[in-house]
Amino acid sequence: MARLLCIGECMIELASLGGDTFRKGFAGDTFNTAWYARAFLPGDWSVAYFTALGDDEASSDMEGFMQGAGIETGFIRRLPGLSPGLYMIHLKDGERSFSYWRSNSAAKRLADDDAALDAAISASDIVYFSGITLAILAPDARARLMTSVAKARAAGKLVAFDPNLRPRLWASLDEMRESITDGARVASLVLPGFDDEAVYFGDADVAATVARYRSLGVDTVLVKDGAKGATIATGDHQIHVPAAPVETVIDTTSAGDSFNGGYLARLAVGCAPEEAARFAARVAAEVIHHRGALIPRQTLGL
Repeated sequence: MARLLCIGECMIELASLGGDTFRKGFAGDTFNTAWYARAFLPGDWSVAYFTALGDDEASSDMEGFMQGAGIETGFIRRLPGLSPGLYMIHLKDGERSFSYWRSNSAAKRLADDDAALDAAISASDIVYFSGITLAILAPDARARLMTSVAKARAAGKLVAFDPNLRPRLWASLDEMRESITDGARVASLVLPGFDDEAVYFGDADVAATVARYRSLGVDTVLVKDGAKGATIATGDHQIHVPAAPVETVIDTTSAGDSFNGGYLARLAVGCAPEEAARFAARVAAEVIHHRGALIPRQTLGL
């Protein structure tokens, strides 16, 4: 059985239902991608999540939720005295902001065990991580993760990386930019969002984002540019894929994560990048019609 491995932090999500009412769920950028990929991959593909959880009831509930969604949890380490992080989504006109509580998050120690990390990556065919994965780790753990991922790419595995720039998670913008650049260097596929790249790297246009990541040795760069669509660049070949039409935006949470999940799922079964991106655009368009990061699977009949 082939395996997609997503590495990062899953958190307890409190999503606004209006007023003072919130719904509890479980989400996080790389987990969201795993969840959507699982929804679209056939049964001969396993989707696994690599993280660390605590030994509390919330950690057990989260692991049970993952298993219920068909996501493999055998690589997850349980650490005594720790717990998952928590975040709250605030919505205004379809755009979201977040409040976080993650100081005691076990996921910050996900890369502390070299052997466990290497075993999970070695057992997988596609490896996916993000800038948030890097941001929550201490510098030595961050270096361990990138070393393991680099070995996976050298072994011919597809290594996908979403920079997912979140400056509040970093000690400085310089540290963020340097670490994101290092993360991209070990990846074969990079999936940046142009709005953030323009703000934090100063890219004048999508072409500049493509050129910067391609200069790092990345095989394929797919730049997501919201309603303007996506641009896929591989070698000298570049394709623009339009966004799927959206009548009403309810909540943009997980738009990029769901795109990534749909895209990786289609690549995994042999679709061409353009076909995979068109499918992923339809997934993201459906997701932003709903509140929260993970929408009911029955609505994903794409």
